[in-house]
Amino acid sequence: MQVQIFQVDAFTDKVFGGNPAAVCPLDSWLPDETLQKIASENYVAETAFFVPTGDSFEIRWFTPEIEMDLCGHATLATAHVISRHLRPQTSTLKFNSKSGILNVTFHGDLITLDFPARNPAPADVPKIILDAFPESPVETLQSRDYMLVYESEEIIREMKPRQEILDQINIDPGGVIITAQGNDVDFVSRFFTPQASIFEDPATGSAHCSLIPYWSTRLRKKDMLALQLSDRVGKLQCKYMGERVMISGNAVTYMEGKIIV
Repeated sequence: MQVQIFQVDAFTDKVFGGNPAAVCPLDSWLPDETLQKIASENYVAETAFFVPTGDSFEIRWFTPEIEMDLCGHATLATAHVISRHLRPQTSTLKFNSKSGILNVTFHGDLITLDFPARNPAPADVPKIILDAFPESPVETLQSRDYMLVYESEEIIREMKPRQEILDQINIDPGGVIITAQGNDVDFVSRFFTPQASIFEDPATGSAHCSLIPYWSTRLRKKDMLALQLSDRVGKLQCKYMGERVMISGNAVTYMEGKIIV
């Protein structure tokens, strides 16, 4: 059988920026083993699969290794594919996922994700994680992901974590966020996934489910701008809504085709 596939760069307004995601529309679910093999073959950070169900869609996300419970950039990419390629003029979308109902709205080229907040709490981070980073954080927290807070954007930008140390641990399905207050934006971050094929994720929507509550409280503001300082750079507009966070960004199509299963 043939499966339609798109590759989309999310949280950017230009190709080769943000975070690439593969998106596969399906009429019905394929076996989990097949979904995982497709994601492994695609070899991008995430592949999103979705199936229409009445007035909404079921959505699932796979890395080259595992299924994830939540993925922001691949949801943004999926919303882009539906609104630009499959159902033009769409103004709202609803996804049913392992993390509950995820609503999406469109304002011109800007796509807004309504995601659950994951408030990080102060936590002792395993020493092996701290040993992997050459700078000591000023604060450590955890929600799904471990979060290390640093004093400056420059530290985040120049950080060179030791992958050989981080790869000794398994944080399933999360990773390690490093973050600091930004110079020209409200906050900056980077995101690392031990033992994953793609060690540093370029732009991570799900990590902002924790970053937004933290920085909203610390900066005493609800609307914020954020940069994820990977080589590809992710640009995110953020809003804290209590139990929910709004994560907005752009997306551009890089490739469209078919795969044979």
